[in-house]
Amino acid sequence: MITIGSFLHREVLNDIILRWMYDQARPSDADLIVRLSHFNRVYVSRYLEQFAGLIFRELHQCQLFPRPVQLKGELKDVIVEHPSCSNARIEEMILDYGQNPGRYYRETPFHGILYFCRRNGCMEYVGSSRIKRVRRLAEKTARRIIDRIFASVRRHADTLADERARLLSIPREQLFTAPEEMTEEFLQAEKRLLNDLRERRPIAGAAEELAINDVAGVKVILEESEQRKLMELFERLPNCEIVEEEKHTGRYNATNLIVRYRPPREEILAHPLGRRILSVMQARGLSPYETNQAFAEFVRSGEEDVLLEIILSTYQEMLESEIGRCIHEDRIIEQRLCQQYRGPLARNIEYLLEYLFTFPVSFQKEFGELPIKLWNRYLPDYFDEILKKLFRIPPDNFLD
Repeated sequence: MITIGSFLHREVLNDIILRWMYDQARPSDADLIVRLSHFNRVYVSRYLEQFAGLIFRELHQCQLFPRPVQLKGELKDVIVEHPSCSNARIEEMILDYGQNPGRYYRETPFHGILYFCRRNGCMEYVGSSRIKRVRRLAEKTARRIIDRIFASVRRHADTLADERARLLSIPREQLFTAPEEMTEEFLQAEKRLLNDLRERRPIAGAAEELAINDVAGVKVILEESEQRKLMELFERLPNCEIVEEEKHTGRYNATNLIVRYRPPREEILAHPLGRRILSVMQARGLSPYETNQAFAEFVRSGEEDVLLEIILSTYQEMLESEIGRCIHEDRIIEQRLCQQYRGPLARNIEYLLEYLFTFPVSFQKEFGELPIKLWNRYLPDYFDEILKKLFRIPPDNFLD
């Protein structure tokens, strides 16, 4: 159902997601999810840093100065402090940001690296790399599944309308359907789908692949006259190729590329794992030696290539996406508000996927039964309690 192109062992994760939707978790999933999550995060961070460094060094032919950041405010401060060009619009945006920086989502978590080149005695920002956060990955995965399921429910509702038209012996386009009848048909279709899930019958369209290829991403800042250099670079690099290109125009002007990349696996494995991941895995029963061995096996047995996103933008358009007319965080909020289907099933899918991606970073080592079944109804308060249990946070009534 879902293929996360930036990860290794994509089919295994796909299988877990589909089984969990049918409430078919296995005891072995606890350990499997931990490895899929943590080892993929380590692998992605390593190959992304290697790939981004290669791209920026080749483009600018200079020494790179990387700077890890944790918050969007760090990025936004950099891009206004080091403008690579100027005009009235750029000056307006920078002035607005300086007058009220708190309006620009500065506290948004951003797990990335900023890259600089030294030019004329100044540090020039040339781009960044980032890994999509767990919550954003869960949210995007859920949204893709919800959209597919909504299409399935709507198709069945249309089938019910076709049947009414047939019984009335009129063409479907001449059928008048009162709003309450349309709602009832949709609810009937939704109920049937929930029954299919509960009875573990196949869902129409569930086997079709849904791809998420932007977990790992690089933003490249080049003015329009220089942007051909990136395309020429990909043409001569032997280990990567462009598989998809999409140009955005309007409020958001940039080129999005999906690149297939073959990371140098043995080079990546030459460096032992860091203390943080060793500590996390030791808490789950693996010694440092066993963790390094398991990680090497995980990488060597995984897919040879991955997919990642490249955003090619000018300095001004990059400013527009961070502090101008099409702020990235505003677009995220708009996506959430404009989701077509927002019923109980949609919320349950969001809960289930967030639980799946949160479990590996929690204190819990195993589970017997999934706490969320897609065909049941829950209030958000219930899911809050589930997350508290994952991190051993006492319930609100612990002082009663």
